[in-house]
This record gives sequence, C-alpha cells and structure tokens, in this order.
Amino acid sequence: MESLPVAGAKAVDRHLLVVFGATGDLYRQKLAPALYHLVRQYQLTDRLLVLGVARSHLDDDGFKALSRGSIESTSHRQAQLGEPYADPASWCDEVLYFQSIADGEPEAFQALRSRIEAIEAAHGLAGNRIFYLALPPSALGPTVNSLGASGLTHSAGWTRLVVEKPFGVDLDSAMALNETLHGCFDEHQVYRIDHYLGKATVQNLLVFRFANPIFESAWNRDRIDNVQITVAESVGIGDRAAYYDRSGAMRDMVQNHLTQLLSLVAMEPPVSFDAEAIRDEKVKVLQSIRPINPDDVVLGQYAAGRVNGRRVAAYLDEKGVSSGSTTPTYAALRMFIDSWRWQGVPFYLRTGKRLGSRLTQIAVTFREPPVALFKSFERSRHQGNVLYFKLQPHEGFDLLFDVQKPSGSPQLDTKSLAFAYEEAFGVLPDAYETLLYDVMTGDRTLFVRSDEAEEAWRLYTPILEAGITPARYAAGSWGPREAERLLSPRCDEWSVRLPE
Repeated sequence: MESLPVAGAKAVDRHLLVVFGATGDLYRQKLAPALYHLVRQYQLTDRLLVLGVARSHLDDDGFKALSRGSIESTSHRQAQLGEPYADPASWCDEVLYFQSIADGEPEAFQALRSRIEAIEAAHGLAGNRIFYLALPPSALGPTVNSLGASGLTHSAGWTRLVVEKPFGVDLDSAMALNETLHGCFDEHQVYRIDHYLGKATVQNLLVFRFANPIFESAWNRDRIDNVQITVAESVGIGDRAAYYDRSGAMRDMVQNHLTQLLSLVAMEPPVSFDAEAIRDEKVKVLQSIRPINPDDVVLGQYAAGRVNGRRVAAYLDEKGVSSGSTTPTYAALRMFIDSWRWQGVPFYLRTGKRLGSRLTQIAVTFREPPVALFKSFERSRHQGNVLYFKLQPHEGFDLLFDVQKPSGSPQLDTKSLAFAYEEAFGVLPDAYETLLYDVMTGDRTLFVRSDEAEEAWRLYTPILEAGITPARYAAGSWGPREAERLLSPRCDEWSVRLPE
C-alpha cells in the first residue's frame, strides 16, 4: 500500500491499539478513518496493530468488513487531500483483529489478555499498548477496574489509556473517576481527549499569541474590552437523546469545549512549550475565575422553528426526550478572571443547538479610542477593532479595522484583514488524526490533566445544582432574548462573523 511520509515526523514505537467500543459510532465515524489516514500519511503499516473490543459477537472478518466500510465512507477526504485513494482492504486484513467481551465478566478480560499476548507474540511486539475507551461514561470506571484486575495494565513496554469526554457529570463524579483511573494508571499514562484541542486552529492560538508580539502586547485589560466565545450548532440532538437528555449544554459543551478555548485565550505565557508547562498555565486560569453567580447564566431549550428553510421539531418533541424535560440545549455565561491581565474584562461563553448557523468563533473586541476624534464622521457599519478566530466551518481569522471611505462627506467604514488556513496550507488534518498521533508518540500537550478537569467541574457544578429554568427559543434563532441582558453597556450585541 502506498504511504505518504511527512518530513520531520515524530517516531512511533511499534504497538497494539486496543479500542473498547469498537462497534460504536465513534469508532466507525471517526477512529477507523483517522487511523487509516495516519497509517498512510506516516507510514505506520508496520508500527500499528488494532484490536477491536466490544460486547458484540463479531469475529475478525466481521470487524475488518465494518472498518473497511467506515474507511470507504470517507473517500471524499482523500479527494480533498489530493491523494490517490487506496483500497483499505489490505490494511484491514493485515492489522485488524476483534475480541468480544460479551458480558464483561472477569473471565472475558482474562480471555482478552490471552488474545493480546498472542497477537503481540505473533508479531514480535515489545508490549507497548494503548487502551482507547470509546465508551459511555457509565462504563469507564468498570472497564478500567477490569483492566487492572486482569493484569493488562502491566507489560514489558509502555501502556497508555485514552478516555473520551465527558470526564464525569459533576465535581464529585469527576473526582471519583480520577481516583479510579489513578488506581490502575499513573497520571502520565492517561490521555483525556477533548477533540476540540485537536483542531489545527485551536492549537494555533498559542502560536498566534506568543509568536507575534504585536498581539501579545495588547492582550490585556488595558486594550481588550471583552472576549466572546461562541460554539453554535444548527443541528438538534439527532439520535443522542439517551445521552443528551441527562447531560444538556453545560455538561456536553461548556465544561469541556468552551472552557478549553477560554483557557487558551486567557493563559499566561508558559515557561516552555512542553505539555506540563502549558497545562500548568491552563489550570491557573481556571483557578482565577471568579465564582459564577446564577444571575450571570442564561439557559435555554429550543422550540419548533425553521433551520436552513426546513421546519424542525421542538426539543420536547424529539424522539427519546423525557416528557416535560428541563434539559437545556443552550447556555450563555458571563465570567470574570481575577488576575492582573484580565481584571474587569468580561468573558462571554455561548453555545446551543438549533441555532441560526453552524460556527465556532472567538471574538476579541478591543477598546474604543479614549477620545472620539471622528465623532463628526458618519459611521457606516462601524464595528471597531475585533479579532475573530474562526474555528469552523472555515478556519482562519479576521481582524476588523476602520478606514475612511473615499466619498464627498467624511465616512468611516469597517474592513477586514483575513487569513484562511485552507488557502495557505490546503485541507487541515482531522482532529482525531492529530490526537491519535500524539497518543502514539507520547505527546500530552493537547490532553486534559486530572486537576484541569476537576477545576472546570468546580466552576460549573454550583450552576448545575442551582436549578435554573431554561427559557424557550425558536429553532433557527440565536437563542433566548434573555441572554442579551448578560452583555455590558459597551457590548450591546453578541458578536459573530457569519460564514459566507
């Protein structure tokens, strides 16, 4: 099979990747295609073996067929990358295996251990193992305990554990989960995945800030008026009602995705560009956030409406949603960071389903001039200086600035300097490709540390317990009107740059 090597790539030790939940949506839609693309890009055919694990009664051939179908469904990505599309059948036949654990009893994990050791012996592997838990939250603790009891956490090589979010449902459960993980694994072995951190544009926040003094010198309360982080989805809950109706927007999006973006925007320069130094600074941000008052939070739940010209049902009418559910599908928060850099600067976080457009953006609004020299000018479409980090659907950034229009009477107009990643670098890698590669090479920079997860839950658990009633908003709108009251007098509207 043709491989596409990458110059300067980090070395990958030969290892076995054991995926629990290997017949689920995450594996089929994300992990299988990402693994195949990584193998082709980094020439990992002889570096990686994959053992799928699930309760399903598949055999090796059935798992290979499932994986091959998942990979072939992403052939459009190959076309985007300009790569010749290779038949994944040979890769699946060479490296994929499957083991059922049926009811998950101790005997099943002993059989799993025997299978792992047999695969390693047959291929001459040194015992390097990655256990990827693509499982629902309720199954994480029991699976980790079973791995420990079966002796699978110890081998002649290195062992790493990958855990998908959510990391608990509140502070107590997060602490309990961390205690379970640490009972079988050291913290340096644990990789808590938040796929937002795998996006190239999110990673570039650090480079943008700390490699460009022109921006970092203005990155403080003297120059910045407010920061808004918006993660908007036009879709509803789909077939995720069983999970979502117990979680809602705060647990599903705010505690992880939005908080990660907040910490990267607000963190101080790390002492070095390594994993622990960066994660130290992110934790300091969370520890500096002022306790959130319920008055600084607006929750919402979508009613019926129109999205992209199509009539859609209310949340309460979605299949699988409990009658009379008060689960929020929207959350808006006003937050303050009590530090020398950010004292008095409001940070606004907003996320929701069935909103007007799908986008993820960070809007950094700079202060107005101290003296309005041009107040006599007619201000046409004036927005001031705003820096937009656009994370999806089109990655890049826009910097808005005022210019004088060449006209008979003095007028100000707002224009932008724009940068688009795809125009400069082509199609960006999928987030899971980035994160899987980092796990394989032992790079923990883009993963969430235990104290970071707990600090985030410490912030939001009081809000979850406050019993805030969600307001209704029409599907296709930008959320409940009540969210407008969170904004300061100088910031009279939520700031977004809609996709063109």
